[in-house]
Amino acid sequence: MKTPTRLMSLDAFRGLTMAAMVIVNNPGDWGHAYAPLLHAEWNGCTPTDLIFPYFLFIVGVSLTLSRGTMGNPWQVVKRSFVILGLGLFLAGFPRFPLETWRIPGVLARIAVCYLAAAFLFRATAPADGIWDDRKRRSHALTLGAWAIGLTLAYWAVMMLVPPPGGVAGDLTAAGNIGAFIDRTVFGRHVWSQSKTWDPEGLLSTVPAIATTLLGAIAGLWLGSSAEPRRKVYGLLVAGLVATAVGWVWGFSFPINKNLWTSSYVWFTGGSAAIFLAACYAVIDVVGWKRWSRPLVVLGLNAITLFVLSGLIAKTLTLIKLTGADGKAVTLRSIIYQSWFVPLGDPYNASLLFALANLVLLCGVLYWMDRRGLYLKA
Repeated sequence: MKTPTRLMSLDAFRGLTMAAMVIVNNPGDWGHAYAPLLHAEWNGCTPTDLIFPYFLFIVGVSLTLSRGTMGNPWQVVKRSFVILGLGLFLAGFPRFPLETWRIPGVLARIAVCYLAAAFLFRATAPADGIWDDRKRRSHALTLGAWAIGLTLAYWAVMMLVPPPGGVAGDLTAAGNIGAFIDRTVFGRHVWSQSKTWDPEGLLSTVPAIATTLLGAIAGLWLGSSAEPRRKVYGLLVAGLVATAVGWVWGFSFPINKNLWTSSYVWFTGGSAAIFLAACYAVIDVVGWKRWSRPLVVLGLNAITLFVLSGLIAKTLTLIKLTGADGKAVTLRSIIYQSWFVPLGDPYNASLLFALANLVLLCGVLYWMDRRGLYLKA
């Protein structure tokens, strides 16, 4: 497989996605976070609900650009287990409670989706290892058929198969069949804030794999010999069609991030293609690259950024000092109350705290970039 020149637009897209993740995950006060920086309560889609599927879409695009995808299969397996291990470490840090240690999670889902999509990509690739445009088109159509099949199968299970003691088509948090599977398989090892279901559960990982495959299809198109502007138009048209399919499907199978519904797959996958088209047009086609450098730095060390962000957030909460009233207070609370709350409007103070987290992490990653340190799974 011929590896195309590295796409700076893809690194910038990844960096922007990761920057958004840091901001939405680290408000100073969850009670004073702007609505677009919060997930939809259940059905629906806010800008925050785009972050995770965008990252999986990017994982899919990256599959087509990496020599490792078609190399030693054990390298794919190893990378998946490293990502899974990092996720388990973050979930357990610092006490690692064996009885309630969360097993599903964001990194766990990324690991499974990467593993499944990579092996599907390998299994459906041209037997002779030569990717001309005709074979790329055939390969993309095969992956598209898989994405359609996975989302249709998920719809059928969620809408037609009743969980024991429940009813078919129950899409409530605790009543859907995916939640029943998670309680049965994981028990107390699900998301602690719900205890009855997990937003990164087993069954909903199936359509998340489809999201990754949509990214792989986009990557195959970008790696073709088509003229760059035609690639932009192709991504835009495909993205608009997929977004429309998801929106229409949402009337009968609601767009829902927590359930990763099939409508959510196509709606967010289509919008990711549109966003990638915009980045590709501006950075790689027109050549306006200088402005994107900070995003590229974040994108090149995405896993490092994710892990550091989680560790810093947990550590600031774990460190406790004695407040003016003699009671224990977290270091995070002291920093926020002392440095940010006095700045004025509580919503702006909360946002500034999140931006300060991002600036700190950007400084660390810039330091790593200048020394050529890129930590890969």
